[in-house]
Amino acid sequence: MGQETKSVVRVAVVQAGSVPWDTEASLARFDHWAAAAAAAGAELAVFPEAFLGGYPKGMDFGVTVGRRTEEGRANFARYAAGALSGTERLSAVAAAHGIWLVAGAIERDGGTLYCTVYFLAPDGTVAGKRRKVMPTAMERLLWGFGDGSTLGVVATPLGRMGAAICWENYMPQLRLALYGQGVELYCAPTVDDRETWLPTMRHIAMEGRCFVLSACQWQPAGEWAAISGGSVIIDPLGKVLAGPKRDGEGLLIADLEMGKIREAQFDLDVVGHYSRPDLFQLIVNRKAQRGVEES
Repeated sequence: MGQETKSVVRVAVVQAGSVPWDTEASLARFDHWAAAAAAAGAELAVFPEAFLGGYPKGMDFGVTVGRRTEEGRANFARYAAGALSGTERLSAVAAAHGIWLVAGAIERDGGTLYCTVYFLAPDGTVAGKRRKVMPTAMERLLWGFGDGSTLGVVATPLGRMGAAICWENYMPQLRLALYGQGVELYCAPTVDDRETWLPTMRHIAMEGRCFVLSACQWQPAGEWAAISGGSVIIDPLGKVLAGPKRDGEGLLIADLEMGKIREAQFDLDVVGHYSRPDLFQLIVNRKAQRGVEES
């Protein structure tokens, strides 16, 4: 697939929560867990969905059908104020610890928020980003819809990294778009803490013949509702290498034997010898979609 990768890669999945309404405190926690992952010898650390900016589980922002409240508008403005409008602080953390980071964040772009994942190289370079293409249920009141321009895979010395955010993992076409780009390190930042998440992750690892690294928040009950984790690392044949973690915050560490991907592709490659392009084809629109274009 082009760039030669390492034979064994040590990875970390971070199970931790952000600090509600406090992005500065969450950035400090981001630095703490990146340092912990680097100290454990990890070359890559994957953080949960919306780790920076937060996931306000349980809040309704004063919305009912056809109505919004002034209190809800104020809460949205407060939430938007904590979103990221740049990546300088994230890049500094990656460079300080010399580690690849996959960082879930709420991104502010103009008047719209996006649920985003940043891929940060050990020198602090932003190697790529993903915007969630389909926020789930009430999330659509808070976040905009990403387009296909960020639906890419990042080639790195560790392997080809891609991300599907939370319930994007239930979108077969999106998964296939990542498989078609040769994803090897399939990152699944989430806040889905249900028991059904583990079989979903195992299915994807087996379907895509890739390593799956799923980081879920662990958030105690308070002003925002509790999120109880379930982070996991899985190999290309569906074997659970670490997790699911249910006992609070912490790191999952695993050494990935990258040759297992080729072994797994012996009898299944859904975009190669196990595909039927004469019957089925997926067309992916990778063009940026903008509300205003200047000619």
